[in-house]
Amino acid sequence: MPISELSSGNNTKKLVVKKLFARQQHEGFGAVVRRSIGRFEFRYLDPFLVLDEFSVSAPAGFPDHPHRGFETVTYMLEGEILHEDCEGHKGVIREGGLQWMTAGKGIVHSEMPCSNSNGVTHNKGLQLWINLSSKHKLVEPSYQEIESKDIAETEKDGVRVRVIAGEWNGVKSKICTRTPTMYLDFTLSPGSRISQPIPVHWNAFVYVLQGHGHFGDSKIQHSAASAHHLLVLGLGGDCLEAWNGSDPGMPLRFILVAGEPIGEPMVQFGPFVMNTQEEIDRTIDDFENFRNGFENARHWKSQAASALGLF
Repeated sequence: MPISELSSGNNTKKLVVKKLFARQQHEGFGAVVRRSIGRFEFRYLDPFLVLDEFSVSAPAGFPDHPHRGFETVTYMLEGEILHEDCEGHKGVIREGGLQWMTAGKGIVHSEMPCSNSNGVTHNKGLQLWINLSSKHKLVEPSYQEIESKDIAETEKDGVRVRVIAGEWNGVKSKICTRTPTMYLDFTLSPGSRISQPIPVHWNAFVYVLQGHGHFGDSKIQHSAASAHHLLVLGLGGDCLEAWNGSDPGMPLRFILVAGEPIGEPMVQFGPFVMNTQEEIDRTIDDFENFRNGFENARHWKSQAASALGLF
């Protein structure tokens, strides 16, 4: 069903109810991330578990580590990341490209920067973790991968949109989402604005990548935001209004992400996300003993980890 058909039709604004600055922190092996969702003061926005804006330069990165019970969405903004997993899947996520990974019942993988012909030394992107409902937590791992040139994109009235998931103005993404999700990458030229429908009861947020913008209602103090700020939108209202408030000539770039809440208990232990503590305990046991989805991890080590002498 198109997003526009899911809105209430009242054309009421969604308002900003929380504003957070994503501070830098160290993750993985020498990598730096700006985490906005999944930190101590903002743990979970159902169904979203983590949002990281990452920046890595070789030899730093995210070497061999496990996941179970959710999906990771990696969207490259600059540079390239080499992905490998214990099931034999290997590939490069290039600038502007996307990988939508369903960890399901279990995967061990690595995400490390790789050399490229453009001479880029800093590899930057976004990684979003999306929870799975109990009926999907133990599905087989799978991937949806789209190169930059194949991501749906459109431009109108000074607004350019890349449709990562969902649709915009009749342009649809190729991504199939188990947890209903909208993920749009907007660039607004000076003086342009949008009014984007969002389902009334979906949780939604904005993350600003570049420039300075206003979101929701300019009368609310925290409706204005610049780069590295997360804005959480309140329930109620069926559209987001946003406009470019940057200096003349400066574009405003941000992502708008919304998802249908799962509404189930959630227990997280690092890279494992299940519904109960008992399920977490079983997951740890499965991982440590290479069972129930982790069998192929017993003798596996990524090429990137081997080259660095890790593990």
